Amino acid sequence: MRRTIRLVLILSLVAAIAAPAAMAAERMWVGFHDDPSYRWVDDRLVRIERSARDGSTIVRLLVQWNLVAPERPANATNPFDPSYRLDDVDEAARAAQEMDQEVMITISGTPRWANGGQNANRMPRNLRDLTNFSRAMAARYSGRYNGFPYIRFWSVWNEPNLNLFLTPQFNSSGRSVAPANYAKLYAAAYAGIKAGNSTAQVAIGETSARGRDRRISGVSDTHSPGKFAELVARANPRLKFSAWAHHPYPSTPNLRPGQVVKWPNVSLTSLPRFQENLKKWFRQKNTQIWVTEYGHQTRPEDSLGVPYSTQSAYIKQSIDIARRYPFVGMFIWFVYQDDQGQPWESGLYRANGSAKNGSPGRFGASARPLDARNAVFAFRRGTVTPLVKLHTRRYCVGDTTGTAIGMTWRTYRGTRLLDVDQQTSRLQRDCAITARIRFPGGIKRGVTYTATFMLNDINGVVLNRRLTIRGI
Repeated sequence: MRRTIRLVLILSLVAAIAAPAAMAAERMWVGFHDDPSYRWVDDRLVRIERSARDGSTIVRLLVQWNLVAPERPANATNPFDPSYRLDDVDEAARAAQEMDQEVMITISGTPRWANGGQNANRMPRNLRDLTNFSRAMAARYSGRYNGFPYIRFWSVWNEPNLNLFLTPQFNSSGRSVAPANYAKLYAAAYAGIKAGNSTAQVAIGETSARGRDRRISGVSDTHSPGKFAELVARANPRLKFSAWAHHPYPSTPNLRPGQVVKWPNVSLTSLPRFQENLKKWFRQKNTQIWVTEYGHQTRPEDSLGVPYSTQSAYIKQSIDIARRYPFVGMFIWFVYQDDQGQPWESGLYRANGSAKNGSPGRFGASARPLDARNAVFAFRRGTVTPLVKLHTRRYCVGDTTGTAIGMTWRTYRGTRLLDVDQQTSRLQRDCAITARIRFPGGIKRGVTYTATFMLNDINGVVLNRRLTIRGI
């Protein structure tokens, strides 16, 4: 399954609906991963609100199975089994939704009851336990239960190419085992997520940027992301996924975003080669990559970090690199604000809440033009009344599925107004609505149009959207 905000599909002659166009530098979900800031500090809700003002359109949260379910649940597929500890996830997801942001959840970590009393980086003995947990999580955030937000984006395990998060990487004879084990982990979690919410978009991988692909005595075992992905595909080339999630950090925090690394390690500049190989390994015509962690630490907080002014420049450079690639649909900076509970000083804000010079402003200036809520669509020439889909996450705060959302839309060619009308649309379970707009005389091939929307609900909440429409 593919994200529909960047993919061009050739429409059938009888279809009036098109998918958004896959063009570099168009649209991308851009935001932050910072669990302490968003879930555990006293001013967490303020930070989520401020992140939206700083240009974030997505929040990534890590749901650790071992912490959420420290004891075996009585009914593991029940999204509200009393053993599940999810109050902080619920709160963060609701707060993100109130600020019109999407949420991504990464499921990781095995509880002791599921792996024979071992650490969280060990495989569960029975993969059905992971399937059941994943199903419960996806169902809880499927939009079917009032007060629990719909969550669109999911991924499975954090950096499984590192021994720190998935062990063993190699068996006692030195043979690689982690990729095949991860293929099993992913398949089990994917089945559960899709059972809980068939419309969820699920990413595979979440790979770290580098690894060694062989055992070295006294050093933690790792796989490079390229070799890891190749071996995952060799174990199960039929795995289904919406994207490969990757963390293309530089080798040290003070190296530039454009760092070139030796393959099969994967930096930002390696993503095109990585994507080509993913297509070959998984036998796909196209493959999306989501950058679900990236960042540069700063000094004086970290001795290997960069000055604040350099971090600000690197924010722009890293997002600019990612936006060159039409297959990159997401870019998430790690972290939002430095915090004692997070030993990583790459936040845009110091621990005391003060900005690191121009970093917040530079992030916003880079992120806002890519706002994926203002999607890009392509329609066949001659289309007069195309149907478009609008992300209206904020309305799921106070409105239930099926609530009528009012709108005034206008279509333009350049600055010339082509048409204007008003209509209503029913809020869908995934917090989206559809609209039928008009282009008198039909859409022309090679012409770019704009459609603006002023939306309102029964509670007086107003949202604005601006779509780009292209004729093909």
